[in-house]
Amino acid sequence: QVHLVESGGGLVQAGGSLRLACAASGTISSINTMGWYRQVPGKQRELVATITRIDSTNYADSVKGRFTISRDNAKNTVYLQMSTLKSEDTAVYFCNVEATLYRGLYTYTGEFWGQGTQVTVSS
Repeated sequence: QVHLVESGGGLVQAGGSLRLACAASGTISSINTMGWYRQVPGKQRELVATITRIDSTNYADSVKGRFTISRDNAKNTVYLQMSTLKSEDTAVYFCNVEATLYRGLYTYTGEFWGQGTQVTVSS
């Protein structure tokens, strides 16, 4: 299994910044794509940003130019630097990881989710 621990959420005023982190641990052979998604009550979870193992990134249009995703492969950690935050960025942010795990003599590739961290932007 993969255990994902998210940190860095909280309350911030509009225009401010926050940095989220998500550290993965477990019987990991390799981590492929890492990403952040967010969800508000009553709406579907939506993509915020993803980053591949070779640092190719993808962003939702709503966060381009304001958010930056990065990763530290040595620490199995993905970060989301959020700047110029807006009230509409308020949501629970979830870390998502595609990882290949050791299972005895075999490996298994799956998708895993963190527990979520609340980001609240006050206007």
